Amino acid sequence: MPKQSKVRTCLWFETGGKEAVELYVSLLPDSIIENEYTPPGGAEPLHLEFTLAGAPYQAINGGPHFKHSPAASISVMTEDQTETDKLWSALIADGGEESQCGWLVDRFGLSWQIVPKALMTAVTAKDEATAERARQAMYKMRKIDIAAIEKAFNG
Repeated sequence: MPKQSKVRTCLWFETGGKEAVELYVSLLPDSIIENEYTPPGGAEPLHLEFTLAGAPYQAINGGPHFKHSPAASISVMTEDQTETDKLWSALIADGGEESQCGWLVDRFGLSWQIVPKALMTAVTAKDEATAERARQAMYKMRKIDIAAIEKAFNG
């Protein structure tokens, strides 16, 4: 069992929290559902604790009182285009929506940023002109295309 963390990010779902958590842990290594609590007579778990790529989270099926917002998102640093494409496709499947600059909203309403390491290397380069070319290319994208970022970066 993973070490219990003092701090966890809590994700509030109206319903379907377990389905969401099962999807999330299936997508990233070092992810596991640690605990779940279903009240007596409950149809689905009220509370789940899980680790996502080593980071601790909890999910609550708490009803319609709160909604997810792009003001809070899960950001995943990907190694390459294959990993970027895999996560992107899985998270927008079945009703998710693409946004801009590597952002998306999954079918459960949770915002994600799928960020290739190559993008961060390019947009934070010390040479401001090359970094700006990479940023300008990124602004035109939904899912990040590493080859196009590198082409823009290299001029």
